[in-house]
Amino acid sequence: MTTAAQRLPVVFLPHGGGPWPFVRLPFGSEAEQAELARYLRTVRDVPESPPKALLVISAHWEQPRPTVMNGKQPPLLFDYYGFPKESYELTWPAPGAPELAQRVQSLLAAAGIASDSNDERGFDHGTFVPLKLAYPNAEIPTVQLSLKAGLDPREHLAIGRALEPLRSEGVFIIGSGMTYHNMRAMGPQGGPAARTFDAWLRDAATRPQAERDARLAEWASAPAARAAHPREEHLLPLMVVAGAAGQDVGRVSYHGKLMGLELSAYTFS
Repeated sequence: MTTAAQRLPVVFLPHGGGPWPFVRLPFGSEAEQAELARYLRTVRDVPESPPKALLVISAHWEQPRPTVMNGKQPPLLFDYYGFPKESYELTWPAPGAPELAQRVQSLLAAAGIASDSNDERGFDHGTFVPLKLAYPNAEIPTVQLSLKAGLDPREHLAIGRALEPLRSEGVFIIGSGMTYHNMRAMGPQGGPAARTFDAWLRDAATRPQAERDARLAEWASAPAARAAHPREEHLLPLMVVAGAAGQDVGRVSYHGKLMGLELSAYTFS
């Protein structure tokens, strides 16, 4: 275990799309794609020393109750469709961490949050794509935690608050989603909404804890919120991360574009 003085940061990152960048895909400029890939490669450098485990909350897994993967050697779950053959041959053989999964469940239980475990599910692309960039050697034990069906932002803030002690136990908590995710308005037509909502979110996520959490809980009333997120699953990992941030104030650690649409990443430390 690390000491409280070595408390690890928490991060929310945009994971791009499908098997990008390991398969060449025709979306966004090469410069935009390269900038996002560069940022994701730097995520491993956010903690001052290597974590003993990673806990990832991905936008691509929802369950009736928060559910942790507790398999010893999780496979990959290729949860995307219509991509080239090589998209389904990627590897990222990070070991699981059953003890961490059990610890996650005990912390949730202590906060009055019922949870489940799953020893068969694999890492979805919201986890293995960004972490294949950040940790290409797949050397750090990794656990994935689902979102809770219903996608209530307050519930996800509470889940994050319950998990905050893990930061003092050598666990690097990462939320993986997107700050813009409207599949019917990808490209120039979505630009104004992405720009408007991203500006609001950057202001909200970098405020002191009480104000930050209050704003995030009411995110749907923000300017262009539903144009940016008709369905909020890609935003909810940020709520878990913000909850785990505690009193730490967030900063924008990446601000760029993909397909001309503004995206941001956040670090709380």
